[in-house]
Amino acid sequence: MSTKAVMTQPRPFIMTCASNQWTPGICDCFQDLPQCCFAFWCLPCFTCKTAHKAGECLCLPLLDAFGLIPPMTTALRVSVRQRYGAEGTVCNDCVYSCFCGPCTWCQIAREIKIRQTPITFVNMTVS
Repeated sequence: MSTKAVMTQPRPFIMTCASNQWTPGICDCFQDLPQCCFAFWCLPCFTCKTAHKAGECLCLPLLDAFGLIPPMTTALRVSVRQRYGAEGTVCNDCVYSCFCGPCTWCQIAREIKIRQTPITFVNMTVS
């Protein structure tokens, strides 16, 4: 007489905020009011800090002052969008960068902050 013992281990369930959309909208400043106030009062400092958090050169955003289209804002928005798999086009990124520069930087900063939160592992027991 033999008995079979079936042992199963609980598998972790991974909760992430993966989405194909920008997590915050372009005008969702009230989600993180201190960052938006910082951007309003000292945009050059805010852009440098945000670029550094994105893994780029600290002073790279200062090059935006030398062009009609802000190349670094557009490039960083494209980079963050592609890194996190958000939908959009380079044309949209360019339009937002040209006409909503400070809001674009706030959106990029919020997206990085939200997406860099640690992944939560939740153990689920299976009966």
